Order: sequence, then structure tokens, then C-alpha cells
Amino acid sequence: MNNKEITLVIMAAGLGSRFGGLKQIEGVGPNNEFIIDYSIYDAIQAGFTKIVFIIKKEMHEIFKETIGSRITDKIKVEYAFQNINNLPNGYTLPKREKPLGTAHAILCAKDYVKTPFLVINADDFYGRDAFVKAITYLKNVPIDSNNYAMIAYYVKNTMSENGAVKRGICKTKDNYLIDLVESKVQKEKEGIIAYPMNGDSATPIENEIASMNMFLFTPTVFTYLEQDFPLFLEKNKNNLEEAEYFISDLLQKYLKSEEITMKVIETSAVWYGITYKEDKPVLMNILNKMIDDEIYPQNLWNR
Repeated sequence: MNNKEITLVIMAAGLGSRFGGLKQIEGVGPNNEFIIDYSIYDAIQAGFTKIVFIIKKEMHEIFKETIGSRITDKIKVEYAFQNINNLPNGYTLPKREKPLGTAHAILCAKDYVKTPFLVINADDFYGRDAFVKAITYLKNVPIDSNNYAMIAYYVKNTMSENGAVKRGICKTKDNYLIDLVESKVQKEKEGIIAYPMNGDSATPIENEIASMNMFLFTPTVFTYLEQDFPLFLEKNKNNLEEAEYFISDLLQKYLKSEEITMKVIETSAVWYGITYKEDKPVLMNILNKMIDDEIYPQNLWNR
């Protein structure tokens, strides 16, 4: 099992809309490296052998010229297009600009992923330990298994100093996920407080863990995605301009029916993102410190 291809799937179709086009993405590294560059570097260091970028087709050339060109001599690279017209037979969508959601993005990668794989967001910094933990799991999970996993972060390691954040707080039993409670989380005098979006009471969560959309799947997940997609379209037929097909919703459904399991693998890594514009200089300073500590080279791709 240990010699099989190990794939990293990066959901990047939303980059263009969030940043006004790839050319406008600002670098965070000393040589204009993007956050996604550090995830790719960590994945290669951990032992991943292939990357599939999920992007909009119109982003293809500029994506290859920037991010893709830096790494094609270092790891196998393929591109899957998240096309909103990638729908089950008989379905059409009204005009909409934004992608159809994370579950649809992963489904669009079906033809490119034949072995166990890791899914991440393009604009999140996950840290080396998370990729090491992920590949250890993926190297040993059977290819036809319905036993998936997620890398879970301590909430305190995912906070912004500049305001509240949204987190999926994990409820677990014997290191397996039983529920994700979407919550608004913020630092207060009493500590870190979660305000569940389902209306439950606020609660301190200093030592709780959260999902940061770092999921480990086998190709069996595509069966669930395909069988559930028409149900999503029917349920949201009056709101298809805005509705999104989320992987977290699909996982919760099949966890409750006990058709899948989701092992929770905790990481000591610190997650960073740019939720607020003030978060960017914080991340840049952190990266400079990591470079000083020789975790990353000064120039990521040209040592």
C-alpha cells in the first residue's frame, strides 16, 4: 500500500472572485510567494506525489503561469475545472457567478483522483505537521474504504487577533467525529467563546478542536457526492442562484446514517488565514520567523 500515488487536491476555484483575479493576489513570502505555495511545499516535503488544482477554466492559463510553473518540475500537476454546468443529466442552472460549493468542487476532480487523497483550501496556511499526519493516514487506508479522516486544529491555534471567526467545532467520541457545530468564535476577557449558529448557548472552548476543511478521502467519496447532488439541486431548486453544495453538509448526513466514519487526527500545527486585512502582516512576520528558523528556505522554489 505504501507505494501508491498520494494526491493533494487544492480547491482554488474561488480565488479569482475573492482576490479580483489571480494577478492581484498579494504575496506573503519574501519573494512574493502565495499562501498556496507554502502548502504545496509542505506537501512535497511530507511525500505527496501529485497535485490536482480545482480551478475555474478561465483561470487556467494565468494559474499555470504563476503557481503551476513554479512546481511542474517538482511534482505531478493536473487541473480539474469547476464548471457550474457540471450537473447530473436533466438539470440546468440559472445564471450565477460564484462556484457551486466545496462538495461540487471535489466532485469535479473525480476523473483525476484514483487513490486516497487530501483536500485543502487554496488560501489557508496549514503547517507542516498537518501534512505529515495526513500522509501517514493516506498511505495506510484501503482504497475502497468508507473510513475517512480529518485533520483537526486546536481552536486556540486558529484564531485571528483582529476579530471573530467562523469555525466548525468538532464533537468526537473515541477519536471519531460525531458532529460539527458551526459557530462564531471570538476572544473575550473570559477566554475563547463559541456562539453556535444553531442557537445553542455560548460556551468556552479553549481546548476544543475545529475543522479547517482539511479532509482525507478515498475515491468512494465520489459515490456519495454523485448520489447526493440531485437531492441538493431539488431541495434548493428555488434558490440555485445562491445555494452552495458543501462538503461539511454531506459528511454530516452520512455520518448520521453511519455509512461513513471520520477519524479525527489532531495536529499541533498553527493555522493561519487572512480573514481580515490586518491578518496579512501577522502571517508575513510568522513566515519570516519560520525562514529564520530554517523551516522554509528564503526563496521557496529556487534554493
